[in-house]
Amino acid sequence: MRVPAFARSRRFVVAASLATVGTLVLVASLQKHGPSSEMPVAEPPNAESPSMLTGTQGASSTPAGSPWRYGRADARFTVVEYADLECPFCRAYFAVLKRWIDAHPEVNWQWYHLPLSMHEPAASAQARMVECVGQTGGSTAFWQPVEWVYANTRGEGQGLPEGLRYPGLTADAQRCLDSDRPDAVIRAQADEAAKQRIAVTPTLRLQDNQSGKTLLLHGPVEGDALMSAIDLLTAGDAEAPSTKVMPADAAGDIPR
Repeated sequence: MRVPAFARSRRFVVAASLATVGTLVLVASLQKHGPSSEMPVAEPPNAESPSMLTGTQGASSTPAGSPWRYGRADARFTVVEYADLECPFCRAYFAVLKRWIDAHPEVNWQWYHLPLSMHEPAASAQARMVECVGQTGGSTAFWQPVEWVYANTRGEGQGLPEGLRYPGLTADAQRCLDSDRPDAVIRAQADEAAKQRIAVTPTLRLQDNQSGKTLLLHGPVEGDALMSAIDLLTAGDAEAPSTKVMPADAAGDIPR
């Protein structure tokens, strides 16, 4: 696949550290990994769905599962987002990132559950619900309750208004919720975040599916900074030392 040339942002300094763009905080954690072996791309919801999540990109015809993806199956790059459904910054960033992914077919988007302890039990309850909808309804179904939760939750651990239930919850999804099926997925994804010392939301891991290189970005990353990060990922030295600009063990939402 031919990779388009990405213009470097004037605000993005490729030196001993990464630049801060607005309220954005970037952590340059450039690592070398093997080729991606993750699940196929999730199919964006179709235009007939009542959800506003109607992607414009091509989708994979292969059934997908957790971790769920949105975007083109042949995308060169993947934005892996570690997110909490009670995180107000994740909520505000959801539509922004979706629009950016729709406009950049060379990048797809992957979701990792990271419910924060400060937002429990609502964060895990909502993660279980959206995971069960995905497990029983497929990749299209997964992204719709994520959008619905962000539109309806009171946030910061307060959860949904009392008595409000996702209108698309099927009998199969309810049976999933009555089991421990979603818990194993959520726990595994949270454990993966812990191994990478990710404890704040939203956190993005930008990966080049061709070279296996990754770049860790903390915060709701603006589009021009994402473009510059892709430029750095394709041009940078994978063995360059990491530069940490934010405590990796701090837990919570960002920005602060």
